[in-house]
Amino acid sequence: MTIPRRAPVIVIGGGVIGASVAHHLTARGVRGVVVIDREPRPGMGSTGAATGGFRAQYGTAINIRLSLLARRKLLHFEEETGVDPGYVQAGYLWLASSEAALDALREANRLQREEGLLEATMVSTEDVARIQPAVSREGVVGGAFSPSDGFIDPLKILEGYRTAAERGGARFHYGVAAEAIERAERGAVCAIVTRHGSIETEAVVNAAGAWARSVAALAGVDLPVLPLRRQVVPTAPTDSLPDGMPMTIWVDDGYHLRMRRGRALLLWPNPGVADKPFDVSVDASWIDEVEQKTRSRVPALRDVPLDRAGAWAGLYEISPDKHAILGPASGCRNFFLINGSSGHGVMHAPALGMLLAEIMTDGTAASLDTAPLRPERFGEGQPNAVSELL
Repeated sequence: MTIPRRAPVIVIGGGVIGASVAHHLTARGVRGVVVIDREPRPGMGSTGAATGGFRAQYGTAINIRLSLLARRKLLHFEEETGVDPGYVQAGYLWLASSEAALDALREANRLQREEGLLEATMVSTEDVARIQPAVSREGVVGGAFSPSDGFIDPLKILEGYRTAAERGGARFHYGVAAEAIERAERGAVCAIVTRHGSIETEAVVNAAGAWARSVAALAGVDLPVLPLRRQVVPTAPTDSLPDGMPMTIWVDDGYHLRMRRGRALLLWPNPGVADKPFDVSVDASWIDEVEQKTRSRVPALRDVPLDRAGAWAGLYEISPDKHAILGPASGCRNFFLINGSSGHGVMHAPALGMLLAEIMTDGTAASLDTAPLRPERFGEGQPNAVSELL
């Protein structure tokens, strides 16, 4: 494999976020961007494992703003890149089984509407029956719904940004891992070392997802991002639920489901898998518990078997406050971080890639105030608040 010996910017990580950064840099006139990725082909990391939800119903202002910015970009994505991102506004329905969860939904809804998400509303149990008749209302005390949330195609977004970046002169090299990062005497990164040779550079972007902490360590940067495994089990093909149904989430324990290509995808963020995050096998006991929850909560699926052999897992990249980390690293101002999206990376990739490109070329992000995402916030003791809707 032949790789260049110099590049103005090297992006480490060729998933959807790295591709977004590359595209937005080339769109701003940066020529010769190089993207390297340890996997042999696109979509083999977290991007390919994502289930493709998209929402603006968050519980913190910065995440709502990121979603609204990303949504504006998704609506023009095909015009911008030539690829349909698969954005379908099927809605997100949140169900509360306790007054505490309902209060959290109310507070989040108040904030969402303040930020301009006026279509997001609180719903009664009667509304739930109308919006999502396939689920049991037993124990449900209310919920929240936004019709403009929905679904996207992660691999199509990756394809769109990658091909658009390549048209702008960027080059993607898969099967190339960063083995070392060299720093000059004054502390700036100056080269990436790979088994195919070294690449001199003026700036490096860490877009390595769940592996971001180890990449940052190569540059001597302490990045508080950890991987966390999340699991998915599909049902057998079924017409018991419509493909156009909203993502449906029980707030109290995080169990949720959606339809995709004629199968229901069933998810539950079991914290018990956190001790082995890089193991992307699926726990049989977890599938058993998900099956029990599904039988009780979704009567329409009671007789639909699960495709246990088709279950899969992917990795989130979790920051201490479960918000993205965006901007130059402290003590290494040409080593840029776009990490820690905590499960929101695919949906926020259009916004985060553009914002980092603005920071790198102009020194600041004009499209959105990114101060809440600054890497220094943890050392300053100013992390973002954690919400039930994260």
